[in-house]
Amino acid sequence: MSARDLLTLRPEGLYCPSGDFFIDPVRPVARAVITHGHADHARAGHGAVLATPETLAIMAARYGERFCTTRQPLSYATSLRTGDVAITLHPAGHVLGSAQVLIEGRSEKAQGRIVVSGDYKRQPDPTCAPFEPVRCDIFITEATFGLPVFRMPAAAVEIAKLMQSLKVFPDKTHMVGCYSLGKAQRIAALIRHAGWDRPLYLHGAMEKIMALYEAHGISFGETHKVTAANKRELTGEIILCPPSSLSDTWAGGFANPLASFASGWMRIRAHARRRGIELPLSISDHADWDDLTRTIIETGCEEVWITHGEADALMHWAAMRQLRARPLHMLGYGDEEANEASTQEQPA
Repeated sequence: MSARDLLTLRPEGLYCPSGDFFIDPVRPVARAVITHGHADHARAGHGAVLATPETLAIMAARYGERFCTTRQPLSYATSLRTGDVAITLHPAGHVLGSAQVLIEGRSEKAQGRIVVSGDYKRQPDPTCAPFEPVRCDIFITEATFGLPVFRMPAAAVEIAKLMQSLKVFPDKTHMVGCYSLGKAQRIAALIRHAGWDRPLYLHGAMEKIMALYEAHGISFGETHKVTAANKRELTGEIILCPPSSLSDTWAGGFANPLASFASGWMRIRAHARRRGIELPLSISDHADWDDLTRTIIETGCEEVWITHGEADALMHWAAMRQLRARPLHMLGYGDEEANEASTQEQPA
């Protein structure tokens, strides 16, 4: 048996027969390993769930304490033997608690090393553990931004645009659309690092996950909830809100609003124009083209499997480097940033 035999694709998702578990299954299963807490990867209704302690806490906050029958926390760099394989979780740098899953064969029946990346990014993020390249035979990667056009600037550069806009337009209420899990916390931390010491104002949907991050030791300074009573008093302030709220009735009542949107999709100006975004911020929580290709090289893998996203260009790049590549065309992984760039937000 080779590394290729460690995982197979089933309708529920990636399945490890030697360990009898699924990774990020899209349907309820008996045993699941979850890479991170976004809704397209972490679903309620499984029997046993293994994940980092932070991911389990996020799932409980979003779905309730009874989101699964039993849960098992596994910290980074700690191996767990199950069946003929060992599972080890390594930081993915995507959101709090996000993990890559290393599966190692530990018997004659199961051999080799395969890594499932989940969603990941390589840019610095003060709100989660940084990505760690893991050597493997097969690397299973996302390709959300798997086109050469997607080369993201440093996040600090984009936040500097927001700070400059606040200086130029002090009479505007700056409303920054950002996904409620991961992106909002990263944006808040970056704003603080840029020197903003005034309160940050939050859409009510942001409060629960912001509080969870703070319970894990990540501080955002003074924050307040936006209310109907204080909306018109927030000129010159920063509002963090779900992207969908920029175009719904909640956005009414602010004085001189200026719409901003933090997403990797803002590299495509047509997305910004279509949504009426005045201040697009190209800040992604996914690896861009350069980081996707760099990561594949750093893993030392001989073969690449691509779960979802823009697979064609990455497959061509792999072929040019004489790496075997396979698109998995997995359904159910509707990237949260893609949903941000449409008219609806990923379900919370």
